[in-house]
Amino acid sequence: MAQTDILLEAGTNELEIIEFLIDEGPERGRSAFGVNVAKVLEVIESPGLAPLPGAPHPCFMGTIPLRGLVLPVLDLAVWLGLPRVRQKNEVILVTRFNDRTTGFLATGVTHIHRVHWRDVEPPHPALARLPGNCITGLVRLEDHFLQLLDLEKIIFELDADLGGEAMPAPSAKRRRALVVEDSGIMRHMIRERLAAANFEVALAGNGQQALAALGERDAPMPDIVVSDIEMPLMDGYTLTRAIREDPRLAALPVILFSSLITDDLRHKGESVGADGQISKPQFVNLAALAISLIEARARRAGD
Repeated sequence: MAQTDILLEAGTNELEIIEFLIDEGPERGRSAFGVNVAKVLEVIESPGLAPLPGAPHPCFMGTIPLRGLVLPVLDLAVWLGLPRVRQKNEVILVTRFNDRTTGFLATGVTHIHRVHWRDVEPPHPALARLPGNCITGLVRLEDHFLQLLDLEKIIFELDADLGGEAMPAPSAKRRRALVVEDSGIMRHMIRERLAAANFEVALAGNGQQALAALGERDAPMPDIVVSDIEMPLMDGYTLTRAIREDPRLAALPVILFSSLITDDLRHKGESVGADGQISKPQFVNLAALAISLIEARARRAGD
């Protein structure tokens, strides 16, 4: 399953989800989870890994060789606090995001579903605020719910070095940014870094909320929009396309800041008119790029 094989057009507000299961035993049954296909390089059979004594986190199962890579493997059931009944032919989802290749152990993989982001229900606000929450959305299928996992949160909490770059130097001029991000931890980190660069930051949880905020006639217009791509109701690609198609907003600079920014997928952001694209968690470049795009827009307006 290669990323280049994904045929979804950017800006249609669709995504493909790979569904996988964790078997919690006969009394609890199997729980269904999902992750964006664009993050999954392949699915391989697990070599029968066992918990690693003395591991830095109980979910760390060690490493396996994979075509020249040393692949770290994490047990999703342990991370989620679920009992998992060990089975033959368990699988490892080999993922690539945040400039890291990571394996996630699960009981099995079932289907790939093509869904619309408007059909992805955000988690209840009370659940979303919980520190340990890593569910970004729910998808209602014919006979069950699919829980979308925030794999980025798992990686961030396991790797203390992620997002640890130095804060940017503050700009002499106060600027406004609209940050569109569904993950609470990422909203905090982006807001903190932009605020340190002298940005006044407004927040939206998805593209639909962002468009509503941009449509408020009495509200101050931001100087730039910084948006995630994967969000319930409306994704960042669709938001960017909507901004470009609105005469009142068309000149507004947009940065896509997402773990989906890779060499293979960068063309999608370009196709909807994104001015800049940065792969998470490269916070150190975010404020500088935002300022340069704002200044470039001001120069064009002056000309």
